[in-house]
Amino acid sequence: MAETEPSKLYLVVEAGETAADRLTAALAVATPASLLIAPPDGKSLDAQGVLPLIELAQSRDVAVMLADDPQLVRTTKADGCHLTWSKNIAARATEAREILGHRYMLGVDVGRSRHDAMELGETGADYIAFGIPPHVEEREAARERRAAMIEWWSTIFEIPCVAFDVETTEDAADLASRGADFVAFRLPNGGTADDIRQQVLEVDHVLRLAETPA
Repeated sequence: MAETEPSKLYLVVEAGETAADRLTAALAVATPASLLIAPPDGKSLDAQGVLPLIELAQSRDVAVMLADDPQLVRTTKADGCHLTWSKNIAARATEAREILGHRYMLGVDVGRSRHDAMELGETGADYIAFGIPPHVEEREAARERRAAMIEWWSTIFEIPCVAFDVETTEDAADLASRGADFVAFRLPNGGTADDIRQQVLEVDHVLRLAETPA
């Protein structure tokens, strides 16, 4: 498939000392549709940590989302905010939209709630994400549920959906074929630049080959 085809790849990078190096390696082999900058566990994002990553991605025409901090989006001129799942996700989305206005994008992870997905889709989310929260123990059942949610959403709604917490290239291809508009791949914190380039190449390749439902 030609490289001019729109990418389904949605990269996730954890902020930190090596983030720019990891992102540079990834962007050397693929141009994702979007980039999400996430904070390290137990920490928050800050302007000093995200600005170099924003500049690097935006210089490649990649839209940049920041996790859970709409005010920082405005401060740094990122492209939007991605809200990770929580029980009060609807209220957080309302608050985030008030801060962002309609100049910036808002993406929302709704977990496994069809009700939240429909409500947030109707109230102006720019994309709906279906992921697997880290506390979920039955991972296989959660993967099946995520696939079913994506298939359900893609056959009914026009708002794009993003598959999160994807662990293998096989899962990535399957979710794309079920209707995921974008599939998130988290850059590993360890490994060499060559490792990262190879992994990103493989994921981008299977996504470009994946057949989406008619």
